[in-house]
Amino acid sequence: MGIAMTRRAAIAAAIVAALLAACTAAAAAAAITISRKHHQHQKSAPGSCDMFAGSWVADEAYPLYDSASCPFVRAEFDCRRFGRPDTGYLRYRWLPSPPCSPPRFDGLALLRMWSGKKVMFVGDSLALNQYESLLCMIHAAAPGATTTVSPRSGKISPSTTVTFEEYNVTLVYYLTHYLVDVVAGKAGRVLKLDQIDEARNWLGADVLVFDSWHWWPRSGPTQPWDYIEVDGKVVKDMDRTVAFTRALKTWAGWVDVNLLQTNTQVFFQGISPSHYKGQEWGASPKKTCMGETEPLNSTGPYPGGPIPQQEIIRTVLSGMAKPVYLLDFTFLSQLRKDAHPTKYDGGIFGQDCTHWCIAGLPDTWNILFYAALTGQDG
Repeated sequence: MGIAMTRRAAIAAAIVAALLAACTAAAAAAAITISRKHHQHQKSAPGSCDMFAGSWVADEAYPLYDSASCPFVRAEFDCRRFGRPDTGYLRYRWLPSPPCSPPRFDGLALLRMWSGKKVMFVGDSLALNQYESLLCMIHAAAPGATTTVSPRSGKISPSTTVTFEEYNVTLVYYLTHYLVDVVAGKAGRVLKLDQIDEARNWLGADVLVFDSWHWWPRSGPTQPWDYIEVDGKVVKDMDRTVAFTRALKTWAGWVDVNLLQTNTQVFFQGISPSHYKGQEWGASPKKTCMGETEPLNSTGPYPGGPIPQQEIIRTVLSGMAKPVYLLDFTFLSQLRKDAHPTKYDGGIFGQDCTHWCIAGLPDTWNILFYAALTGQDG
């Protein structure tokens, strides 16, 4: 048994190494469909623009809205409501490296552009973070607009919808931790890496924003599956990066089959980082985001390095027939160790260095999303 387990572990390690090597080679050989570059603060070609490379600067014109006036912020993101005393984290603006010049976010223009359309965020709670930030930014631009929330309780089961009635704009958040299906069976819950039947609920959206990775490393009582099925075989567990890669390819195949011949705009949210390990930004290993009040000012790569799975996302997107825009938020978010709810989340998580305060960092995500939507990203 010990020899067999060792052999399986060796095979898994070899697969991961091969995948990451392939990712690096493919990224070097081919441009991503939507012309996003792996920046990580590498120098861009003269005259080119990478909105996701830059630095944070203090700006007293921020925040863009008062979270107390937004009816869409859930308790776990509502840091001001639960007593966060400092406000500096609200007053930083992302300054892309020259020659980039990000547009001013115009919520009314966005409502007019999306008139009659459905916009859907699909993924885990990091997608929810961006979704609720966008709702607040639009609400601040049209505070008198009539909105309808469905279900009326605002609970996510598995989706929630907000409609801006006068503009006939519908924004949906759809909860899925893995993009692929988790199916309950007699023996337990099975994570099916080759099955994506729930994706039928995403059809009909005019704009789709996806995210995934946060839940893939999870184990123990909070892991929402008992077995993994791949290639018709059921296993107790497997390397999570390998599983994530397979699921992402299943998702990519679904997008190409179902959305290639449509006008649906597809975006993928880059992996959102957490800040539980101080050594990743040059602090003590015992340090977390608790008590952090300023971003990391860095003109070089993030000290902890890039998140390896981000390269897998780039490679999968580069091989798709349907153009998918990578909202490459990882690096700029890695610098924001100060922007998490920490203990100011209504007691929901206790010490949250994963999600982000609203108002806060996700507003910048949406400014860059707006730039991409309006063609002002280059």
